[in-house]
Amino acid sequence: MRGQFLEQHCEPSSRGLSGSSTSETLSVKKAEEQERIRNFYDSVYYRNVTGGPGITRHLSRLAARLRIRPGCRVLDVACGTGRWLLATRQRGAAVSGIDISARAIEVCERDMPEGRFATGSAEELPFESDSFEVVSCLGSLEHFLDPGKALREMRRTATSDAQILLLVPNAGFLTRRLGLFRGTYQTGAREIWLTLEQWEEMFDSSGLSVIKRWKDLHVLSMSWILQNGWRAAPLRFMQALALLVWPLAWQYQVYFLCRPKHTATIPDQPTRGRVGFVE
Repeated sequence: MRGQFLEQHCEPSSRGLSGSSTSETLSVKKAEEQERIRNFYDSVYYRNVTGGPGITRHLSRLAARLRIRPGCRVLDVACGTGRWLLATRQRGAAVSGIDISARAIEVCERDMPEGRFATGSAEELPFESDSFEVVSCLGSLEHFLDPGKALREMRRTATSDAQILLLVPNAGFLTRRLGLFRGTYQTGAREIWLTLEQWEEMFDSSGLSVIKRWKDLHVLSMSWILQNGWRAAPLRFMQALALLVWPLAWQYQVYFLCRPKHTATIPDQPTRGRVGFVE
């Protein structure tokens, strides 16, 4: 069952293909799907983006929880318009980010001109190994074509004692189990839902050890409650209160704080060297 789970969610299936045609066919399909996802984020999700949002209290507290300090090297994978990086920069971090959307990266480069940014896939990070003391991927891993490979890339770029912060959706989310929630706006790109145990299994197989888990309570803010206007506010207020009291197993999203495993054999770990930052 473990092998079947990893094959389904971490690597494309090659059943029915043989020889060189396997690699070529899968490469073409992956490139086509990657381009479709890129077009979704540039043409739909970030179509009207003109500037990044401000730093929320939730993100400021999160940066404090990780004890981000001046000079700390932070990489955010699927950084979007960079609001989490702005929160770490406020505490003196040296920020880097990558996103599949060129529109989102334009905002990051404008708001954080001293940062290092790239447009590209999380499965091929253009950063050298052992470079970052904090590597994060918040609310994005479920949208990747190969989350397992992306996790291994995050581990590669992290220092041996780095904090790796992951925020993922929970298939056990009570509202979803009751049939009242069917996914986010980003289902138009790609979205997978796993149980907390399945996520942890994926992290483990990618060379990460889970240190802590906690609820994502960014909804406990007036900006989230009023996001859809006053008429929707009472229901969103009740949703926020529910998440506050529900156990971890019923939460919508859960934070996992991980550390790299110190082992010599991590499946599919890249061995190629990378020098510097690839433009």
